[in-house]
Amino acid sequence: MLFAINTFPQMGEVAKWHRAVDAAADLGADAVIMADAGLMAYASERHPQLRLHLSVQGSATHADAIELMRERFNIKRVVLPRVLSLAQIGKLARQTSVELEVFGFGSLCVMAEGRCLLSSYATGDSPNNKGVCSPAHAVRWTEQDGTMHARLSGILIDSYAPGEPAGYPTLCKGRFEVEGERGYVLEEPTSLNALSLLPALLDIGIAAIKIEGRQRSPRYVADVVGVLRAAIDAACAEPARFAPRQEWQGTLGRHAEGDQVTQGAYDRPWR
Repeated sequence: MLFAINTFPQMGEVAKWHRAVDAAADLGADAVIMADAGLMAYASERHPQLRLHLSVQGSATHADAIELMRERFNIKRVVLPRVLSLAQIGKLARQTSVELEVFGFGSLCVMAEGRCLLSSYATGDSPNNKGVCSPAHAVRWTEQDGTMHARLSGILIDSYAPGEPAGYPTLCKGRFEVEGERGYVLEEPTSLNALSLLPALLDIGIAAIKIEGRQRSPRYVADVVGVLRAAIDAACAEPARFAPRQEWQGTLGRHAEGDQVTQGAYDRPWR
């Protein structure tokens, strides 16, 4: 049982986050995922038995940053941002004793990991302090003449024709009209799928594969976790013969965001 307390406390409200850390300890959490250095200091001093994981929100991309967190707060694992190549991850694995966790499936984001403030302009709530890209209280769906409109705090984020798949409305992936043309202005929805890279990640010594799950449905969780579990087991059993199965990719494709799938920064053939 892992607790994610990886948002950033606001001035005058730190006690709320302290109570969350205390609750995780009282409930016997196997680990707490954190990003804020002040909270990690509180957790390591007040609850030294708690296993701490450095969240992707901490944006640690090099060995010095990871080792500093290990020396100061005794972190046991770090979730790496989705900006590193396989070669860079392998180098990190050789430079630190901290377990490495990497993303294996989910939506990608145009913002720097853990540093998104965009949605706060529309809703007043940032993912950095609320843990969601689009808080539910700000989301509204309305239908007019068969067209589904998605709004965020009254701002029209996207419109979907009948039968067109509709994603959860986020400001960064909205379609807007600019100079007479309608399209994705900030970022076109794209999903990371690292299934074919599992043997390479296992060879590096990755401790865990992370699935992006913010604001996802129980069906998404069940399907994607089921596929990744089966794929990891197959890659561990016979890494040299591993190949993603068609049914696995089909299931992941149904939960992909947008029409594009990529291996992201893991694979950089242009380098």
